[in-house]
Amino acid sequence: MSGITIGVASETAVGEKRVALTPETCKKLVARGARVRIERGAGRAASFTDEAYVQAGAELADDAAAALGQADVVLCVQSPDPARLSALREGAALVGLLAPQADAARGEVIVAQRLQAFPLERLPRTTRAQAMDVLSSQAGMAGYKAVLIAGQLTPRFFPMLTTAAGTIRPSKVLIVGAGVAGLQAIATAKRLGAQVEGFDVRPETREQIESLGGKFLDLGVSAAGEGGYARQLTDEERAEQQRRLGEHLKNIDVIVCTAAVPGRPAPKIVTAAMIAGMKPGSVLVDLAAETGGNCELTQPGETIDVNGVTIAGPLNLASSGAVHASEMYARNVFNFVSLFVNDGAVTYDWNDELLAKTVWPERPAVAAPAAA
Repeated sequence: MSGITIGVASETAVGEKRVALTPETCKKLVARGARVRIERGAGRAASFTDEAYVQAGAELADDAAAALGQADVVLCVQSPDPARLSALREGAALVGLLAPQADAARGEVIVAQRLQAFPLERLPRTTRAQAMDVLSSQAGMAGYKAVLIAGQLTPRFFPMLTTAAGTIRPSKVLIVGAGVAGLQAIATAKRLGAQVEGFDVRPETREQIESLGGKFLDLGVSAAGEGGYARQLTDEERAEQQRRLGEHLKNIDVIVCTAAVPGRPAPKIVTAAMIAGMKPGSVLVDLAAETGGNCELTQPGETIDVNGVTIAGPLNLASSGAVHASEMYARNVFNFVSLFVNDGAVTYDWNDELLAKTVWPERPAVAAPAAA
């Protein structure tokens, strides 16, 4: 029998259709000497059948307790609830989008059970970590889906059309934020034929936006920060940015907001006053709704009408593309787990920054030995 067991159960978060293990990655984990147990039906919402997992070498468990109870490594998309965490084997590895500090009870159980928790949202965003970067892979799906939602909600065509009834001008689409989600949104809107602009306070994104066929919207305010993330703007900078943006939005048909600052509420970029100045029939899709939204009128999980302007705040958009989102997520997870699972054993190298900087709680630094 294999030396270690990897467990996967059905996701319990409302609306979550993704799964952390696909038949493809299951087969790869079995090849690394692991015994894989997965709850029956865990992949059904993502269109992966139990039979496909069995053919890949997995064992089927009748319920979550049977899948996870004796697992040395537990894979998930979103964190199991505290009750399920309490039933895990003490010291087991837990890998997924865990957000341990967002729920005090969850964090307490992780500590009490001495779990080796690896919240993948903490993964250093380095070149070596790109193949494990779940935030990027899932943001790509979210950006794609956000534009499709906008296309459905808008009362306009995206592309320019020449018809017997005359010429239809292309929709003017503005993508706010040029991270992975924003860039995917720009590319998708461009493919649909819209006239696309991209706005980001980081000036270094201009080249990326233009490479996808978008026009960089320069509002004269820069928030270039460290590590590729934006810094917070000063009050004066934000006021000037908002003034210029408000004027520009008067001629925009569709806005897709994707701006985020890791570990903080989404920055408020589109104000109620800006919405009031937009044309009736305009649409705003707020990808940042889960962390409060980039628009101050966004209602997470709702689509509302504000004086003729439609504002959508969809949640967990990556899950709406569950097949490809799961495939990407599972490959990211496999690549990360491969750092400590091999030859049927779990071995942590805490000198590896990808493990040391991802694990939660953080491990205390070990002082270097004194020179002789």
